[in-house]
Amino acid sequence: MPPDRKDGSTFSGVLSGMGAGALWGLVFLAPELVRGFGPLQLSIGRYLCYGAASAVLVAPRLRRVLAAVEPREWLSLAWLALAGNTLYYVFLSAAVQAGGVAMTSLVIGFLPVAVTVIGSRDRDAVPLARLAPSLLLCAGGAVCIGWQALAAPASGAAGSQAIGLACAIGALVSWTAFAIGNARCLARTRVSVHEWNLLTGLVTGAQALALLPLSLLLDDWSRPPAEWLTFAGVSIGVALFASIVGNALWNRMSRLLPLTLVGQMILFETLFALLYGFAWEHRLPTPLELGAFALVVASVVSCISAHRRKR
Repeated sequence: MPPDRKDGSTFSGVLSGMGAGALWGLVFLAPELVRGFGPLQLSIGRYLCYGAASAVLVAPRLRRVLAAVEPREWLSLAWLALAGNTLYYVFLSAAVQAGGVAMTSLVIGFLPVAVTVIGSRDRDAVPLARLAPSLLLCAGGAVCIGWQALAAPASGAAGSQAIGLACAIGALVSWTAFAIGNARCLARTRVSVHEWNLLTGLVTGAQALALLPLSLLLDDWSRPPAEWLTFAGVSIGVALFASIVGNALWNRMSRLLPLTLVGQMILFETLFALLYGFAWEHRLPTPLELGAFALVVASVVSCISAHRRKR
């Protein structure tokens, strides 16, 4: 990997963020593809595959990478893996299955606001007042995205919708903590963004193994072979595309962009999740959803413009 801090640029950072969002949007479809499996099973399946792939990829350079990682960084990797992977995906899967893709996307759509507001406290960050137009556009887009889901009669019971909303908020809090902590850890570590991603995969895979006995007690693991084949395909696909490639793009972007701009890049995950949802439901976006897309894009452009003016 090249030295990102020296050779990076805002443009390549934004492209990396778009690529990560396009791949991460796939995780919203996974719970729908295998609805017969619970959130804990989905998380274990995805992250066992993520851990196994990380182990294979990091093996040739493992000794050098381990020598470059400080003891305190292992603690950081442990809580980052829990907040950004294991716990987040359990919450996300439960939210999608209980409340639907639209409502979950709405709540996750507020991630940029949370990350950008917290990131504005960093030294040399763009003042929050200058980011106000971008944040307002972001909030408007997120409200438009989920307005129909909240205003229309719920497709399921009120209790299920409430559980879905609570899980989506849990995912929001969990990933906000990850996005901020991961960006700051990447600024300190001596390993490359790709190696950091693989180390995160190793730790996440270990956490998935630790959760397996709990899932065996709580979940139903008696499934027909065809369902297990679909589950395996979804788990492997999400692990490779979202966790390996998507996380690598996100980590590269986290080194190229300031934290206040990193928050805006999370919007691409929401956009692509909705696009995949439309394809899954075989329909076109409504005028309100198209308006949401315009607001989200305007939010990102406004945030980039604010950073260029500061520079």
